[in-house]
Amino acid sequence: MSTKHEWRKKEKAIYLPKNKPEVIDVPDFKFITLRGEGAPEEEPFANVVQTLYSLAYGIKMLPKRMEVKPEGYFDFTVYPLEGVWDINDEAKKAFDGTINKEDFVYELMIRQPDYVKEEFYSEILNAVKNKKPNPMLDDVEFKVVSEGRCIQMLHVGKFEDEPASFEKMEIFAEEQGLSRLSKVHREIYLTDFRKVAPEKLKTVLRFKTV
Repeated sequence: MSTKHEWRKKEKAIYLPKNKPEVIDVPDFKFITLRGEGAPEEEPFANVVQTLYSLAYGIKMLPKRMEVKPEGYFDFTVYPLEGVWDINDEAKKAFDGTINKEDFVYELMIRQPDYVKEEFYSEILNAVKNKKPNPMLDDVEFKVVSEGRCIQMLHVGKFEDEPASFEKMEIFAEEQGLSRLSKVHREIYLTDFRKVAPEKLKTVLRFKTV
């Protein structure tokens, strides 16, 4: 009997950094992704999250009922929600140091195991569409994401307090002879922000370097 792959136990370097900056080389991974814009407190953001999770759990659960499973199949714990954050072009042109949440553009995503290939993904996507119709499923992308050399650290607390952590990360990057590639950054949500008190949130912060 195969053992379930649990990312918290087997991929600590990727998902469970300490609350101080570190350099990491991130391999290419497969993701299901969905883009959106606006404040994360608004309904469209919640709809993106719900859509991704409905598909992610379909990819996890439906193969268990298949007589012929995908090549290389193994059971796994669903990976955490991640988000790549930026601001829209208009906000960049008028940027004065302050950020309005309405100007956010984001790509939320959930990583998938290596055995998930295009054909299998399409099969599961169609099954999820038939079981729980959702027009947003048509906009989900299945793709390989490359990050490469990054700086990351664990941020504990409110999302609004992230700038202090990013400042530490940028100072650390400079000490390592690296520079932050852009203000675009990745967040990995280790706790459920819908259920956990803001001061107890645990979020991996990561940005690319050159």
